[in-house]
Amino acid sequence: MEFLAEKIIRCPYCDESLDVLIDPQEIGQQYVEDCQVCCKPITFHITSDSAGNVVVSVHDENDTY
Repeated sequence: MEFLAEKIIRCPYCDESLDVLIDPQEIGQQYVEDCQVCCKPITFHITSDSAGNVVVSVHDENDTY
């Protein structure tokens, strides 16, 4: 059983620091969640580094990547 990874992200809109829980089984996925502070949609990209650690990158809905 894999445990959830706790990560701290910054909202790309209001710059607020947010604690999020990421399921390692979501590696390779992208999804949208609303900011808990400003309610704007944040796009989450879940990947892993070379050591297998969960990496979370966030973007606003208008960013291209």
